[in-house]
Amino acid sequence: MTPPFVQIDGVSMRYGGVEGTLALRDASLDVGDGEFVAVVGPSGCGKSTLMRLVTGLWPPTEGTVIVDGAEVDGPLSIAGMAFQNPTLLPWRNIIDNVMLPLEVVQPHRRQLRAQRGTYERRARDLLKLVGLDGFEAKFPWQLSGGMQQRASLCRALVHDPRLLMLDEPFGALDVFTREDLWDVMQAVWLAKKPTVILVTHDLKEAVYLADRVLIMSSRPGRIIAERRVPYPRPRRLEQTYEAEFQAIVHELRDRISEARKGEATDVR
Repeated sequence: MTPPFVQIDGVSMRYGGVEGTLALRDASLDVGDGEFVAVVGPSGCGKSTLMRLVTGLWPPTEGTVIVDGAEVDGPLSIAGMAFQNPTLLPWRNIIDNVMLPLEVVQPHRRQLRAQRGTYERRARDLLKLVGLDGFEAKFPWQLSGGMQQRASLCRALVHDPRLLMLDEPFGALDVFTREDLWDVMQAVWLAKKPTVILVTHDLKEAVYLADRVLIMSSRPGRIIAERRVPYPRPRRLEQTYEAEFQAIVHELRDRISEARKGEATDVR
């Protein structure tokens, strides 16, 4: 049997020392290579903390995080990340913003000067894939919020990460732009097939994009349930209005409501 690409085993995370806030307690999950998983749960349940542990930005207080067969002990060069706010650098044009990780992440940093033309073509191909062909020379302030988020996705993908971590990447957008970007994200995944972990509060988004939806408890968070999504890809937005799709969304909402009733409390 092929081992999971991402494996979290008995992970706990406490902020602020022994008397601090326990964000995660005994959290475990597996994500297969090339799988698209969404993580949902009550506000403050530790979803974003989970993201930072997987990418090596923070070490766990207890437990182990393994990615691609190796225990995570620092920031991962094979990971790309996109957040709720695009955080594009305002003094750089779009293509230079997209290429920023290539200036930081090895081995691309060593190769960038000699292979700049190849890397620039990769960045342009990504921008074309997300519908930003022709906007390479524009600056972030010249783009709408949805267009900036498209560029942010390209930046997360430009170094060909095997793991893509998405932390509420569409949460600040209006519903129409958000749904457009679901299809963009679906197209990116179908083209590149990275392993994806999406953190979201939008249950419709989770069901539309993911292979599996993982449900977290209230803080201190842990995975308490999962729901497989039965739809093959490519998926169509029209499916989100069908009774079966809506039933899955309501099922997830009920589970999260149950989790909220058991809310809170930092058990030491």
